[in-house]
Amino acid sequence: MATYWSHALKTIPSSFVKPVTVSAKTTSLYLTPSITKPFLPFTSSNHSLTENLKLNSTLPHFCLSSVPKKSFTCRSQAEPVDSEKVQELTVYEINERDRGSPVYLRLSYKSVNSLGDLVPFSNKLYTGDLQKRIGITSGICILIQNKAEKKGDRYEAIFSFYFGDYGHIAVQGPYLTYEDSYLAVTGGSGIFEGVKGQVKLHQIVYPFKILYTFYLKGIKDLPQELLVKTVEPIPSVEPSPAAKALEPNATIAGFTD
Repeated sequence: MATYWSHALKTIPSSFVKPVTVSAKTTSLYLTPSITKPFLPFTSSNHSLTENLKLNSTLPHFCLSSVPKKSFTCRSQAEPVDSEKVQELTVYEINERDRGSPVYLRLSYKSVNSLGDLVPFSNKLYTGDLQKRIGITSGICILIQNKAEKKGDRYEAIFSFYFGDYGHIAVQGPYLTYEDSYLAVTGGSGIFEGVKGQVKLHQIVYPFKILYTFYLKGIKDLPQELLVKTVEPIPSVEPSPAAKALEPNATIAGFTD
């Protein structure tokens, strides 16, 4: 081993060997100042690149402060609500046969309603007293099962209720053509932001007249304009002539059409 190291040292040019100093107080080795160099900033042979890096690294503070900032408000703190309070809201969905709704897409290619058939739809919405036009429903039903013994069908429905400037409510769940059902309220916008709960779907005359009763939680108090006395859900119910004619006093602000 000694012979090997001796040979290795002899083969190293003397110009590459630099002296080192050993501290008497510690066993650590320190390089002498003759072989240490101060840290230099990044440089490049590309002059434009170097200048660009210098410019970006010396960006003045006033430039940083001029970057637009977005305010953030935590709704649960800024607008506290009673999350357990249930508010009841009723609306009528009326198919007046003037929107080309519904459309039955028989994707099963069978002569009877079968799994996979689709039914897109959009109908008009009125307040529970049928005195004001609110907006529309918009969504799609996917046929899950034909109930021949009940002369109807079971669908999985995904749709929304649009309330003009007030916003909208989204729901999902079973849509039964032969009896009442409950769907989950999955969210909303506007005054309905953060809403949860459920809605009862009451078939009056399928598919032309339906009464929906919402049980809503997690939002502020609903406007009185929507909290009206509900007209009895019988087959002969009709919107008021003023609401049908979209007279200014018979619609809500920015009603959805």
